[in-house]
Amino acid sequence: MCLIPRTLLPVLLLGSLLTGCATHSDGTAPLNQRTWPICSVIGGLVGGGLGALESSGWAAGGAALGILTGGLICYAQDGDEDEDGVFDRRDRCPDTPANTPVEHHGCPLPQYPASVKPAEPAQSEVITLSDAGDVLFAFNKSDLTPSAQSQLDSFVPKLQSADVVSIKVIGHTDSVGSDTYNQALSERRASSVAAYLLGMGLAPNKLTSEGRGESQPVADNETDEGRAKNRRVELHINR
Repeated sequence: MCLIPRTLLPVLLLGSLLTGCATHSDGTAPLNQRTWPICSVIGGLVGGGLGALESSGWAAGGAALGILTGGLICYAQDGDEDEDGVFDRRDRCPDTPANTPVEHHGCPLPQYPASVKPAEPAQSEVITLSDAGDVLFAFNKSDLTPSAQSQLDSFVPKLQSADVVSIKVIGHTDSVGSDTYNQALSERRASSVAAYLLGMGLAPNKLTSEGRGESQPVADNETDEGRAKNRRVELHINR
């Protein structure tokens, strides 16, 4: 049987006490590297007390040995002052706010914005009515011809569909005449079409109109055929 020398008994008892107090698996121990002065005081008191149990002459030596041993034991321990789960010895970011996810060095994990599914682009359709077929308007007028009204009537069911979000009526002209005149004429013709569609029961909050004059030709304005194609009204339907 191996007997422990009586001179080592205070040291062993002190080591067991401080180690149990300073080492917790969750890193929340109150005695650790940063509190080694407290550990030394505790060690001195415990060592002196244990030494006094042997004799009064042992008290001073036990206290001195306890101060040294207590400071060394606690200095060798790791605590977790910011309670992030990483011991202070390895914690490169010791003041992490509470409940912050950290990586193995104790520094906050990078935060990435939640992925957002991009909105599906709105579906659009353009219906073009032009003089290349039947004449839409009388010469230099904005009143719809019976042929134009008939064409619009055929589109009304589609335009009244519940999935239609908005309809923009855009008027265009050929290049005959001044830019200013053609701009005003295109606006009047677009408004005439919009007014007719409103009269057919389309929702006013879904319908707008504008004119773009001769600025956006789709054909050559040097020919009769090209000018007829440029004299047009477009219905831009968004779903």
